[in-house]
Amino acid sequence: MQADIVVLPGDGIGPEVTTAALSVLKDVARRFGHQFNFVEHDIGGIAIDKTGEPLPAATLAACQQADAILLGAVGGPKWSDPNAKVRPEQGLLALRKGLGLYANLRPVRPHPAALNASPIKPHLLTGVDIVVVRELTGGIYFGEKTRSADSASDLCTYSVAEIERVVRSAFKLARQRRSYVVSVDKANVLETSRLWRDVTTRIGRDEFPDVKLEHALVDSMAMHLLAHPREYDVIVTENMFGDILTDEASMLAGSLGLLPSASLGDGKAGVYEPIHGSAPDIAGKGIANPYATILSAAMLLRHSLGLHDEADCIERSVDAALNAHAFTADLASGGKHLSTTEAANAVVAQMQTNCYVAELRD
Repeated sequence: MQADIVVLPGDGIGPEVTTAALSVLKDVARRFGHQFNFVEHDIGGIAIDKTGEPLPAATLAACQQADAILLGAVGGPKWSDPNAKVRPEQGLLALRKGLGLYANLRPVRPHPAALNASPIKPHLLTGVDIVVVRELTGGIYFGEKTRSADSASDLCTYSVAEIERVVRSAFKLARQRRSYVVSVDKANVLETSRLWRDVTTRIGRDEFPDVKLEHALVDSMAMHLLAHPREYDVIVTENMFGDILTDEASMLAGSLGLLPSASLGDGKAGVYEPIHGSAPDIAGKGIANPYATILSAAMLLRHSLGLHDEADCIERSVDAALNAHAFTADLASGGKHLSTTEAANAVVAQMQTNCYVAELRD
């Protein structure tokens, strides 16, 4: 197939990990007989430096025309002033809004070879397989904001329609897995959470009676997610709670560098990115872990392009590379480690034995 993919390297280690992922995607295209057209655009801090805007109009227009978008990371100390009127993170929010991406999928599945990299005891991590579905375009991040000399406010607003669409996506995902959804809110305090719980209960009862639904308060979930992670299947929650819980869940995997994500809407085009930040402390050193971005590329193939065999090929190859202890510095516990490029090459090398279907295609 032919596909147009916009690449947004962004800031910090973003260009390094996206370059690594592109090397894998190019190898997939060669093996499976596809033509992927990659076009780079700016977002975040580098876009601010060049244009004064975190999401230039040309970038958004290109993304709106693309089949899929691969993103690196945004932000860094240069643009970290929270009082600045223009900040890199605004580019991400505007991109999600501009593309109508309301559901962020973040799978968490600790790899057996990397269990020792996690601060959580290994016996708690065996068999963990979670997907967190985070609402992306509503809530307090997008509400009206005020600031005066002696006070400030951030309005948290959710409509029934915003809740319905992301909750439905979580239930549909659960049907493909273990048919179990936990909805996370703060319904004992927040009115938006009470609406969230009412809508989720109705959707589950009326449309997905075959899927088990439970509710949990966000503070309780923060504890149980680390104490009993194996109990969960699909977790769905609002924007800010999801932002916090998914970073916490990264500790189950041992490194942010192992966790991909997909931001999806009603169309096929989505934004695929590692959940880690721009890591300015290691930018330019060639030691960043590219596996999360490579796995995000696999999600891109599956969700936006419908190339399931190709996505499986990448995921099997990453698994095989980790089984062979192809560890970057964040996973190596002080021992010998691979560079970003070497880790990507290790995945490509594993494709020789994990992409056998490709050879059968014309």
